[in-house]
This record gives sequence, structure tokens and C-alpha cells, in this order.
Amino acid sequence: MIPTQAQEQALIDAVRAAAKAEILPRFRNLGAEGADAKTHADDLVTEADRRSELAITAAVADILPGAAVVGEEAVAADPSVLSRIGEAETCVIIDPVDGTWNFAKGLATFGVLLAVTHEGQTVFSLLYDPMGDDWILARRGGGTWFCDANGRREKLDISATPEPNTAFGCPWLVPEEIRPRFLQDLIPFGRVRDLGCACHDYRMMCLGHGRFAFAIKLMPWDHAAGVLAVQEAGGHVGLLDGRDYAPTLTSGYMVSARDAATLAQMRERFGWMAG
Repeated sequence: MIPTQAQEQALIDAVRAAAKAEILPRFRNLGAEGADAKTHADDLVTEADRRSELAITAAVADILPGAAVVGEEAVAADPSVLSRIGEAETCVIIDPVDGTWNFAKGLATFGVLLAVTHEGQTVFSLLYDPMGDDWILARRGGGTWFCDANGRREKLDISATPEPNTAFGCPWLVPEEIRPRFLQDLIPFGRVRDLGCACHDYRMMCLGHGRFAFAIKLMPWDHAAGVLAVQEAGGHVGLLDGRDYAPTLTSGYMVSARDAATLAQMRERFGWMAG
């Protein structure tokens, strides 16, 4: 099932509604709910994550009947849920609060990511910023668009922007034994920022504000939506070992780049990481 434009709009409305009801009221107001650690002290989950995922999941059942759903918190509770992406004809992948650490600490750099896959290929993606109530959407073959609540709608083209001197990545996620070399090899590229939020990394790339972005952990809720958005905006994405990205991949190092030359340069310089 490939979503119609009416179904796409319904998914956008569902994400906006979940953010309004479950995320924004808890921002800087977690109170006794607080934040719980999952795999380690910096891997946090809040009641906003849990409740917004439940709300979006319920809406998906009405909008795309029969579609499988893979949410970050559902996978945390039952890792077998992850296999639905490769098994289901249609799957909706949800990151209910991307950038939970930022959210829990009162930083406004967080978002909601949603991707729809058809036969294992991402066909629609949404990168939503609850604070600005604006979003970037992409559909396979239909381009990448910036939209807001006031009706603004602008097609995005990475190549139409000046060459940026900014990149994005999370060096602390690189295994400790190779981290020093990775950091050393990044130095010539100047400003490399860690936003702590894949949603905003990809939004910045789509808006033409980044030369490249490194992805160290390939969890589908972090990357399925953003990869399609970058590609449909004219960017190039691939793993350092030469593979193309797929939402079923959960390991490897990936680069999103403003152009093919930058992706090739990153593969040449950092290809040792894939060896």
C-alpha cells in the first residue's frame, strides 16, 4: 500500500495532534514522570515518548488499515517487532520523540519522525518539529517539501543553496577503540555539530545547511524518514562500505551528503571504518 495524498495528510495531522496532546504539555514539565534510562544512562525514554507513540499507532490503524507499525518504544519492549519492516507489505516506522535526551533536559531540539515503507522501500516520510509546528515531507519520486501550519509550501533543492561549511554527527557513538582516528580525520572538515537529534540533522541537510551528516547507529526510526527526504531533495546517501541504505539495515556507518562528490570523498576518507 502506497499512501494517497489524503492519507499522507491524515498521517501529518495525527503526528501534529499527538505532539499537541502528549509531547508539548510535557516539555520542561515532566514533573514526577521524569525520564527513565533504557540501555544506558544517556538513552532516555519519557512518558511523552510512550504516549505519543501509542496515539500515532492508533491513528495509523485507521489511516492505513492493515499496515504494520514499528515504533521505537514498541521495539524496546519487544525486539521481534523490528522484523515487521522486512516482512510486511506496508509498514509505518515511528520515532515518537527523536532527541529524547534534549527533550528531557529542556532543549528545544527534538522532533517526530515517521516513515512509510512499501515492500521494504521508504515511499513517504515526515520530519516534524513540534516547537515550530512545521514539517518536511518527502514522497518517492515526488520531491521534498517544507510546510508549515500557515500554509507555506516550498520544494527543497539542496543543490540550489550555497556550499555549506557545516556537518553533523555524533562522534561519541563511535566505538571507543576507533574514536581517536575518527575524530582526527574529521578535523579538516571544520564545523561538525552534534545536535543530538537525527530529525534536525536531516532537516538541516534538506534545507541546505549541511555538507554531510554521519550516522553511526542505523536504527530505522532514526533514518528511514530522513534518508528519503535528503535523496528527494537532491542529496546522496550511502554506507561507507558501498551499500545503499535500506530501512531493514541496523548496522554499518552511513553518510548523507549534499552531492555525489562529497559522498565519494567521505567513503574514500572514512572507508577504513567499514573494513
